[in-house]
Amino acid sequence: MENLPVYHGPIGKAEGERRLTQDGRDGCYLVRNSDSVPGVYCLCVLCKGYVYTYRLHLDSGGSWAAETVPGVQKRYFRKIKNLIAAFQQPDQGIAMPLLYPVTAQSRAQAHTEAQTPCNSLIISPTFFLYIYMQQIKYPITFESV
Repeated sequence: MENLPVYHGPIGKAEGERRLTQDGRDGCYLVRNSDSVPGVYCLCVLCKGYVYTYRLHLDSGGSWAAETVPGVQKRYFRKIKNLIAAFQQPDQGIAMPLLYPVTAQSRAQAHTEAQTPCNSLIISPTFFLYIYMQQIKYPITFESV
């Protein structure tokens, strides 16, 4: 599971929901540990501002399955990535297809960049216009300085 890019570990329901609502796109998804059932994982997907959670479990034969809406036949997959690929298609018994992976790596990278004190130069549009106008009206060269 640790090799799965969308696996966020034991982050808890509230943090999982926060990460998805922060992304904000319908169909964004992640996988986390279940809070209530040891050894079970949760597939969480955002749909119209609400986070839907589906339990993922590994059976004794080594196959993965997801709990879906009633009336949809349970399907088994040898690999978790195959389960996720199947649920990227419409009409699979979940609120909506898995469209946008929220990866743990991209979150860690965003967190690191947010902590960097000055990782980019921000120039106001007014300053940019001033510089542009200076170049048109009063070209400055190194020779004139």
